[in-house]
Order: sequence, then structure tokens, then C-alpha cells
Amino acid sequence: MSSAFSLSPADAAVIETFVVPRYLRLYGELALEMVLAGGPIRLAHIGCRTGYPDRQLVTLRPGSEVVGVDANEPAIELARNKARAQDAELEYQVATTFPTELPSGAFSHCLTLHPTVSPRQRVLLLRELQRVLYPGGQALVALPLRGSFIEIDDLLREYALKHDQGDFGKRVEAAVDARPSLESLEEELEAAGLEDVDIEVRQTQLAFDSGRAFAEDPVTRLMLVPELEAELELEQLSAPLRYVYDAIDRYWSEARFELTLNIGCASARRP
Repeated sequence: MSSAFSLSPADAAVIETFVVPRYLRLYGELALEMVLAGGPIRLAHIGCRTGYPDRQLVTLRPGSEVVGVDANEPAIELARNKARAQDAELEYQVATTFPTELPSGAFSHCLTLHPTVSPRQRVLLLRELQRVLYPGGQALVALPLRGSFIEIDDLLREYALKHDQGDFGKRVEAAVDARPSLESLEEELEAAGLEDVDIEVRQTQLAFDSGRAFAEDPVTRLMLVPELEAELELEQLSAPLRYVYDAIDRYWSEARFELTLNIGCASARRP
């Protein structure tokens, strides 16, 4: 599902209000541009959080249907509340494991947006995308590719070296290597039973005024830290993260800290 940790109702509201327009839209807009077919579609949104970009999709493709699933009930409840205010076929369900209860071979399209999963969980996620599509259906996977977050990776390496944390340093290197590249993402999709893979990439930066601003930003707390925890397969990163926040203030004391994003969206078809 979309998150390796539990969201509170307040967290879900913050994602909708702050994280979507500042961060998730970078992935959602690219995914929407790659949706094939010109008419209404039936979309399974796996790891849907609060339902972005489902309303945008049905506005672009009137008559479309969306069924979203996510592990976090507060996010699903917010998505349902938004759906009630819109005259569209939007349905949301709580789902905590793969496979979900979505029917097999029932959707023309499926989407996952910035999935917060470990590399092993990503295998299950991609298999689920393939399972719910009918033959010829399109899977869309938008996520940070290798080359994203390189500034944080460098600071975590520095932390491991300065604090003689060799095992942690090895985890960092393994996480960097496991972050999908163009080639490895294509291979993962094909291994899941999908074909005709096409990947679009956009490079950008996310700016923060200071280490404290980076630490307190909702994007960091609700997206980037869970992403690191999933990649490193660790539940507690307080000491390394304190080092990162302090290092940003030291190294970027006279400039804004800009975090590199290498945003990719893969399109693939079920044979």
C-alpha cells in the first residue's frame, strides 16, 4: 500500500492540503499525461492515499470510474468525503495486503503514485497492478527514480562514516542501488507480467530554506522520511536524520537547500 506507517486524520488532511500541491502533483501530472485512450476509463488506484489525482482524472475523462485502495483508513475516509462532493464514480476501500480484494482482470487502467514500499514489497505491488488489469490494459507507475534525493544519500553516508556505523552505511548503499533506474524499472515491470514499457522522466528540485525547514516540512515528514525508512528497511532513523538536518544548516547556511528529484512515470500494458 501507499505507506509503511499509519496516518492520523490530521496527517491525511495535511497530505491533501500541503503535500499534494507541493510534491505529489509532480508525479500525478506526469501520470495523467500518459493515460492512454481518449474516452472514459475504469481505473484501479493502488495506494491512493486521499484520492489524488482521481478527481482530476474524471474531469479530464468524463464518465470514468475510479476504485482506490489504501492501507490507511483516515486517508480513505478523507477520499470518500471528497468523493461525496463530486458527481463522479469514485469508490474507496481499505486494503492492507496484496493481493487486494479488487477483482482480477476488471480494469482498463491502474495507477500507483509514489508508492512507499521496500524493494521486496514493490514486487508484490507490480504483480497486483498486472492482476487487476484486463488484457491490453495500461499500468501507470510514477515514482522517484535513481538520482533522486542524492543530497540526503550523501549526508547519510557521511553520518555512517563519522559515527563508525558500517552496517548503516551498507544499508544506505543498498538502498541507493535498489532505487529504480530506467533499466531496472522496465525489468521489474516485465517480470510482473507487463510489456510495452515506456518511461518518461522529469528532473527538478524541491527547495527548503534551512535544515529546520526541511525537518518540519510536511513533505519530509509524511513522504521523504517514510520513503527512506522503507528503502533502508529501518523503523527508526532519528539519529541519522538529526545529523542530516544539522548538516543542511552547516553546508547550505548561505543558500536554499535544493533536493534533487528524478521523477519517472512508467506506462506498461498487460498482454
